[in-house]
Amino acid sequence: MDAIDHLDLVVTSLERSLDFYRGLLQPLGFVREGEIAGERGERVVYLNPIGPGAAVSLRERQSDAHEVPYHRYAIGLHHLAFAVRSRAVVDERAAWLRDRGATIESGPREYDYTPGYYAVFFYDPDGIKLEILHRPEERDLTRAVQELAERVERLERG
Repeated sequence: MDAIDHLDLVVTSLERSLDFYRGLLQPLGFVREGEIAGERGERVVYLNPIGPGAAVSLRERQSDAHEVPYHRYAIGLHHLAFAVRSRAVVDERAAWLRDRGATIESGPREYDYTPGYYAVFFYDPDGIKLEILHRPEERDLTRAVQELAERVERLERG
């Protein structure tokens, strides 16, 4: 299967960002780490998920060409989204972010992107926008529609 293998983020402080991303992603299954020397000899740390999914790698900046904090409407990444298995995980990670004093843009709440889309949008220490989201699986949507139909039928019967 062809898929995204890794996303390589450049940060102002590798240690500060490692602390943030490890804390954010380890509960989501990103528990394997790998380290390489980048093309300029810089330290690059990969946070790898167990099972399928793209790794997130971090390296410290070597240029001042872009403003800090990062501006998502400039050329480059707008935001990075991590899918999780339940709304409870979204809520738990949002609580973790609040406890850390991270900037939360919005949520956690339901958004109308697709039925049942539930997410929190927030920023990493460099101002890179991130998202943690849950989308119900098809069977969850089917069950919810059936329950709603049954409620409507009961109300109509009076």
